[in-house]
Amino acid sequence: MGSLLLLLLLLLLSPSYPRGGSAWRRRSARTQGPGGPFPAPPETSAPFWVRISPEFKAVPPGGSVWLNCSSSCPLPEGSSLRTELRRGDTLSGHGWVSYQLLDVRAWSSDVHCFVTCAGETRGATARITAYKQPRSVILEPPVLMGSEYTLRCHVTHVFPVGFLVVILRRGGRVIYSESLERFTGRDLANVTLTYALRARPSDFGQPVTCYARLDLDGLVVLSSSAPMTLPVLAWSPASKALASTSIAALVGILLVVGALCLRKYLSMKSQA
Repeated sequence: MGSLLLLLLLLLLSPSYPRGGSAWRRRSARTQGPGGPFPAPPETSAPFWVRISPEFKAVPPGGSVWLNCSSSCPLPEGSSLRTELRRGDTLSGHGWVSYQLLDVRAWSSDVHCFVTCAGETRGATARITAYKQPRSVILEPPVLMGSEYTLRCHVTHVFPVGFLVVILRRGGRVIYSESLERFTGRDLANVTLTYALRARPSDFGQPVTCYARLDLDGLVVLSSSAPMTLPVLAWSPASKALASTSIAALVGILLVVGALCLRKYLSMKSQA
């Protein structure tokens, strides 16, 4: 019995005996990664997002704008911007890059931002528009030329003219509209619309208003003039001259008729 206890004691003290601590250390060594006690995750192309802000921006013609391109990629390999607009300064930080766009004169431009992460490239798109609401819309007082009213409307400092529609309303009814889509200039412009309205008795006292409407692919900008009333007596100089001549002729006819009647009366009285 004593020999058996001695043999067990020698086995426990032997260096080759697999003690619990050594076994735990061996298991720990198998599971320990190069960066710590936990296994490193396998390298995969995890999804990431790319955002551009603002996604929509309207500026006056010739203005500038900053666009910020950001992503969730922890280590982006590169970023870029694709646009036909003129580039200015560039600022960057961790996970974002800001781009300046100068002298925006195209009424609508798409700007594309791209970020590459782990060999994969993703992008986002923003739209930049340039437009100018009319500084003023002025309807001149109507002028009567013969049997027609001349209506003249001025739209000042508007852009883009090619998306402008000028509308004349009498009361709540459209009496004329004209689209200026044939104009493709990239500068602020002044527009004058002249329209001849045939005068009718029912038109007297009716308000007429001029509207300028910019229809920018869903973005509608509307401006209007002060209403002008079609007066009952809106005589032009030519009409006044014609009226004076007609009155003078009528008075002359009445005088002649009166003189003839008086002569006849005197003649009949003398015979009696």
